[in-house]
Amino acid sequence: MAITTAASRLGTSALSDVPQVELRPNYTKDDVESVIRAVYRQLLGNDYLMKSERLKSAESLLRDGSLTVREFVRAVAKSELYKTKFLYSSFQTRTIELNYKHLLGRAPYDESEVIHHLDLYQNRGYDADIDSYIDSVEYQENFGENIVPYYRGFNTQTGQKTVGFTRMFRLYRGYANSDTSQLEGNNSRLAVELGTNSATAVVGPSGGNEGWAYRSSTQNVTPSSGFGGAAAYGKEGRLFRVEVSGIRTGGYPRVRHSSKAFIVPADDLSSQMQKFQRLGGKIASITPI
Repeated sequence: MAITTAASRLGTSALSDVPQVELRPNYTKDDVESVIRAVYRQLLGNDYLMKSERLKSAESLLRDGSLTVREFVRAVAKSELYKTKFLYSSFQTRTIELNYKHLLGRAPYDESEVIHHLDLYQNRGYDADIDSYIDSVEYQENFGENIVPYYRGFNTQTGQKTVGFTRMFRLYRGYANSDTSQLEGNNSRLAVELGTNSATAVVGPSGGNEGWAYRSSTQNVTPSSGFGGAAAYGKEGRLFRVEVSGIRTGGYPRVRHSSKAFIVPADDLSSQMQKFQRLGGKIASITPI
C-alpha cells in the first residue's frame, strides 16, 4: 500500500511495499550481504561508500554470528566513518536529527528530545548518546536484534505522533538523495518548528515534482549578474530578483535539479523567464529590487 496517494510527488514511492530487511536464523551468505548493504544505506544516508571505508572487522563478526544486526548498527553509528560524515561537519541539532532518522527511522517529535540528546552528548559523550538510541525500548520494540532500521516515520503505528509524519518529509529527501549532499547543507531542518512547537509543512524532494517549492541555499546569496550575462539596468532602469525552483543545471549528473536566484533587467524579464522554463524550472517569485 502506498504511504500516501501523493507518493510519487513526495518521493516516497520507493518505500511502498518494501519488505523489512531481517537476518533470520539459518541465513545464507547472500542474506548477510543484503543486511550489510541495508545497514550502510540506512545509517550513511545513502552516501557513497568506498571499499576502503567499509568496517571490515564488524562485517566479519556479523557474518560469523558474533554480532547481531543491532550490534552491527551500533558499530557503524560509533565508527569514525559515521562521525566524519554526520558529526564533525554538522551543527549538533542536525546530527541529532540524522541520528533519529538513521537509528530510529523517524524525525524528532519536539524540542525536549533534542535537548535530551544535547545534554547526554555534553555530559556523557558521543558513544553514550548513540547507545541511548540503540538501547531504547523504542528501538527494541520496532527493530529488535535482527531487523535493519528503516524509515517508519511515514507509517501509522502505535506510539507514533502525527507530527512525526510531516516532520519526516523534511529529513527524507527522496530515495536517491544523500544526507551529505543537500541544498540546505549541514544546517538543522527542524530547529524552528521544534523550538516553536509548530507544525512542519510537507515539502516534497527536488526533481521537478509539483510538491517542491523554492528553498534558498545555505549562503542565501543572489548572483550579481543576470542569467547569461552582466546585470545592466536596461532601458527601463529596473532590476528584478527571480527565484527559480527545479532548474536543471549543467554538468554531472544531468538529472540534478536546484533552486537558484537571478538578477534580471526588466526589459529582459520575459525572455529570461522563457529560458528558465525551457530548463525545466518553475518561477517561485519575482521581486523588484
